[in-house]
Amino acid sequence: MNREDILAEALNCVEDRGENYGTPSQNFKRIASLWSVVLAKEVSVAEVGAMMVCLKLARLAETPDHRDSWVDIAGYAAVTAEAIACTAGTQLPLSDQQSTEPTKQVSHYEDL
Repeated sequence: MNREDILAEALNCVEDRGENYGTPSQNFKRIASLWSVVLAKEVSVAEVGAMMVCLKLARLAETPDHRDSWVDIAGYAAVTAEAIACTAGTQLPLSDQQSTEPTKQVSHYEDL
């Protein structure tokens, strides 16, 4: 298990799921809406991503060498960042660029 293989596998998974579930922002907004009803509290796109990572961390507590969970965490990190940027109306820099402009900071964790 190495980082290049994990990230490449995560990219393939993310692309496959995007074809089935829509964009990350669409899917995470849909999940947030459903969880908001179930929990009787507003759930944000960022919280959906964080909770999906937590799910995978809970599974890794039982089997820390389970490759699929590590791949999924990498994928959730990427799609969550994309969904947050899309929802907040910000654009993340391309992978080969570094932005020197300040980004809009949005905190969704005040109640945690």
